[in-house]
Amino acid sequence: MKLYSYFRSSASYRVRIALNLKGLPYDIVPIHLLKNGGEQLGEGYRRLNPDGLVPALIDEAAGESALTQSLAIIEYLEETHPTPALLPASPADRAFVRSLALSIACEIHPLNNLRVLRYLTHTLKVGEDDKNTWYRHWVVKGLSALEATLANDKRVGKFCYGDAPSLADCFLVPQVFNAQRFNCDLSDLPTIVRINAACMELDAFAAASPARQPDAE
Repeated sequence: MKLYSYFRSSASYRVRIALNLKGLPYDIVPIHLLKNGGEQLGEGYRRLNPDGLVPALIDEAAGESALTQSLAIIEYLEETHPTPALLPASPADRAFVRSLALSIACEIHPLNNLRVLRYLTHTLKVGEDDKNTWYRHWVVKGLSALEATLANDKRVGKFCYGDAPSLADCFLVPQVFNAQRFNCDLSDLPTIVRINAACMELDAFAAASPARQPDAE
């Protein structure tokens, strides 16, 4: 498998975790989101992924077309390589785990990803301090709602669901990394902090971390 990835992209980070949890070998193809105006916007990469986003995964078993969107890629991996499972057995519990992942993917991440932040600073001329205030506001607001869910649901264990990592943990850890990078205050999020620490004790999560990627700066 070939994963087009940027070391600090949280969406790429999610897929790296899932690949590692499933023990699947893959080669990283670095796509730098800042150099040369953003390599993801170049004509060559756009042919692979017209959205101009990372990640993209090529699995020779699925043909030459690239798989895009981190959730769709991880669900594909779950269907084609079902063990270890990243989704629970029961439909209700699968929906719960997906809801945690989607809370991050749909409610938090879109407001603080790179193209939104660049629009704020480059087009709307928002200052750096105001941009960071925007970032921290939406991340903390979203994570606070997630904390309330995790802290009050009996299905939550060592990880987001029970005592083995799931799809939800693949999404949580990169978002916590981003929050820490932008100095978000996580002191009121003890459940999230605890789960993140448990995840980072596992090789699959540690090996996927931005600092350990071939394109890390």
